[in-house]
Amino acid sequence: MWLLHWLPLPLLGRIGKGIGSLLFVFMRKRRHITLTNLQLCLPNLTQAERLHLARSHFQYFARSVLERSILWWATPARLSRLIQVVSPVPIQQMMNRPTIFLCPHFVCLEVAGVAITMQAPACSIYTKQRNKIFDAALRKGRLRFTPDENNLLSREAGVKPIIRAMKSGRAFLMLPDMDFGVRDSIFTSFFGVSAATLTSPARLTTATDGQIIPVVTRFLPSYQGWQVIFYPPWENYPGTDLNAATRRMNAFIEERVLESPAEYFWSHKRFKTRPEGEKNVYAID
Repeated sequence: MWLLHWLPLPLLGRIGKGIGSLLFVFMRKRRHITLTNLQLCLPNLTQAERLHLARSHFQYFARSVLERSILWWATPARLSRLIQVVSPVPIQQMMNRPTIFLCPHFVCLEVAGVAITMQAPACSIYTKQRNKIFDAALRKGRLRFTPDENNLLSREAGVKPIIRAMKSGRAFLMLPDMDFGVRDSIFTSFFGVSAATLTSPARLTTATDGQIIPVVTRFLPSYQGWQVIFYPPWENYPGTDLNAATRRMNAFIEERVLESPAEYFWSHKRFKTRPEGEKNVYAID
């Protein structure tokens, strides 16, 4: 990974795209999950269109993994050239009020963390990786610009450390759209499919009197880098209806996915947890 960061991004990106094409052929289980998600969420597509979209997703995902080498080791000057921030990082808003940066699972989401922490402290949830060498590299990469171990919070520790961090002036970078089971989740629609969805964005906002600022990351065309888009803070969020607030979040993510569908993290089992009585959607007949 360290050696890769010396390569020009267009070359590195094309290598990643080639590896992604191979992974699409050989990673049959993840291909099945991806195609199942696409069939559930985008049923109007033809089978050929879903296959093309799934292959593109694998290519984008492989690119994002290799391009992390640049995020972890390239100079700040190079990163500033490659990361296009559509609107300035909202530092003043972060200072005025506890902030959650809501970052949906687009494959190059790591770029959002770099864009933010190059200018201000932020924290996020961290899951220990099985491979010790990769775990150490990942931790060092995410703490590169804010080298405080307290900025990587354990999921098992619950919400109290997050609340303390937010009230101390550190923004919380949150990935809201993964299936972590029924705990702290409710079932609400995601592309018309019932999905176990975290309620923690709404609950943390209430507990801290904070604000939600969505941030979305995408690839720039022609292997020129990445784009980071900060959206205005959500007004009147979460309100008094937890279900409505959670559905509002999913609706926002749906809109962003439709803008760049191949870059969304379709290879995750988004619908792994089912309402009582519903079958496993990923079972192979």
